[in-house]
Amino acid sequence: MSEQSSVQNPVNLRLPDGSVRTFDKPVTGTTLAADIGPGLLKAALAVKVNGDVWDLDREIEADSDVSIITKRDTEEALDILRHDCAHVMAEAVQELFPGTQVTIGPNIQDGFFYDFARDKPFTEEDLAVIEKRMHEIVARDEKITREVWARDEAIAHFTEIGEKYKAEIITDLPANGPITVYRQGNWKDLCRGPHLPSTGKLGDAFKLMKVAGAYWRGDSKNAMLTRIYGTCWTDKKELKDYLHRLEEAEKRDHRKLGREMDLFHLQEEAQGSVFWHPQGYTVWLQMEKYIRNRLQEAGYVEVKTPQLLDSKFWEQSGHWAKFRENMFVVPDEIPNTEEEGPILSGEGKLMALKPMNCPAHVQIFKQGIKSYRDLPIRMAEFGCCHRNEAHGALHGLMRVRQMTQDDAHIFCREDQITEETVNFCNLLSQVYNDLGFPEFKVLLATRPEKRSGTDAEWDLAEKRLEDALKETGLDYGFAPGEGAFYGPKLEFHLNDAIGRTWQCGTLQLDPNIPKLLGASYVGEDGNRHTPVMLHRAVLGTLERFIGIMIEHYAGKLPLWLAPTQAVVAPIVSDAHGYASDVHAKLKAAGIRAEVDLRNEKINYKVREHSHAKVPVILVVGMREAEDNKVSIRRLGSNDQTVMDLDEAIAALVQESTMPSGNA
Repeated sequence: MSEQSSVQNPVNLRLPDGSVRTFDKPVTGTTLAADIGPGLLKAALAVKVNGDVWDLDREIEADSDVSIITKRDTEEALDILRHDCAHVMAEAVQELFPGTQVTIGPNIQDGFFYDFARDKPFTEEDLAVIEKRMHEIVARDEKITREVWARDEAIAHFTEIGEKYKAEIITDLPANGPITVYRQGNWKDLCRGPHLPSTGKLGDAFKLMKVAGAYWRGDSKNAMLTRIYGTCWTDKKELKDYLHRLEEAEKRDHRKLGREMDLFHLQEEAQGSVFWHPQGYTVWLQMEKYIRNRLQEAGYVEVKTPQLLDSKFWEQSGHWAKFRENMFVVPDEIPNTEEEGPILSGEGKLMALKPMNCPAHVQIFKQGIKSYRDLPIRMAEFGCCHRNEAHGALHGLMRVRQMTQDDAHIFCREDQITEETVNFCNLLSQVYNDLGFPEFKVLLATRPEKRSGTDAEWDLAEKRLEDALKETGLDYGFAPGEGAFYGPKLEFHLNDAIGRTWQCGTLQLDPNIPKLLGASYVGEDGNRHTPVMLHRAVLGTLERFIGIMIEHYAGKLPLWLAPTQAVVAPIVSDAHGYASDVHAKLKAAGIRAEVDLRNEKINYKVREHSHAKVPVILVVGMREAEDNKVSIRRLGSNDQTVMDLDEAIAALVQESTMPSGNA
């Protein structure tokens, strides 16, 4: 440890363990790491200074809280590694393909991309060549250094070397801000950083994934660029695991399985809206029935509200200013028999398809006088909503324009917030466990930049929600700035079978919309008070959650949820009569069963129904008919179990019971 008690302006650096190292002059992260130990110096990637990540060779000039970032600091390390991987890819591209311009190359989930301007677009065949050169650049262990340039100098330099996109980026940057350039060997790029000390620190756990087209700055009026996507991880095992997850995800793609299981389809003429087939709608109805049962057990009342509402409700609630561009808006027209066409009802009156249910639920709450004794009121609706999502953002069931939410709003007093939050978290835990997602993460999302209400109201709302969350006993983290515009919220992120995370459930504490829409109740003091509204959903949207379920189970849905629970397949035509009797008894017992009397071999029938993800196949022949038995074959197994028919039916009935206990 380096301590200089006699120096005039020492720099005191406090480490995560609370210890302080004192230096007699400004010190770099590299020097600090070396002072702590050679092992840390070797592993060091960057330094965190008062919460900001810096390059290791940047000097720390004042007393600070610091920590050295290594690959063990997964999130921060990955951010730096992926950023550097994009730079190494750009260097490789410009070495291999002179004249190519680099534009922007940000990190994205699980990786990075870089957009390139080139007369001849890159193809998938180019990726292997570029990736090979990237490994060579890593092996060269090129030193990476940060430089601060004058604005005019930077513009002139990048213009001179033919990098017009970089020059344009600099021109659009704030005039008084620093222009930082990172030099990587003989290659350089405009960048804010931070970066690794050298390319050798990157390692070899990266892979280029695909190419795509992209407009400069996302504007179709601008030039088309070529985007190269890549992924990068801290080591080869993480990379291998990620590639395995991608392979599994492709096998489990709900769009592919949806076709194989004949569940649903989508088509151009109804962008973002789902055509549910009989099999798929059976799954839908089962999910809706299950969550309805859980809501009834939890004391919710169910309502139904209009899809088309006057724009004034959305203006009053604040949604109009926030979501107007994502709403489907139509004029309120009166049919006119005259040739001039329809007439607007009122001057410029507009209606909107609801993107959410909350303003409509407030209208129900406002009917009649509510007392403090009436609260809480837990108002649920399987409300059909519409959001004008961009065509390019639509993705099967996961991102749609027409959706149905398991939505509810709890109108309560302030002293009921904690209890209602605890109750909701218990409900959500039960539902996720029932559906096969026992593990989930909770994040408290705080105030966004654009919001309703005062800072004091937000301070209070965030404190109340965090206090309530503490009462649940659940571990939680924070999502700064990710709250709803009207209040803070809890986000519930579940994990699926291949390790992916999905944000589904939410609880949003809203003191603003009830006030904006004039909702009130009579308090114990006889005065009018504004209720707190808790917006909450467990599944989110049924479409998306069903998509998640299909992928989580790879189409092998639990028996209670499977659209066809059992198929009776006779081996020979002489057993058709017995097969039909078995089918009838299954149906009478409430099992969703079919009988396959086609003149096909039994192996063909088993293979076809297995491909359609039917959980149970009951194979019957003359021996089973004579003994009143069935041979049961489970999806994913080659084994068969012979059982007495009545015993088999009783077992299937028990297994197919909905988790909430209501068939």
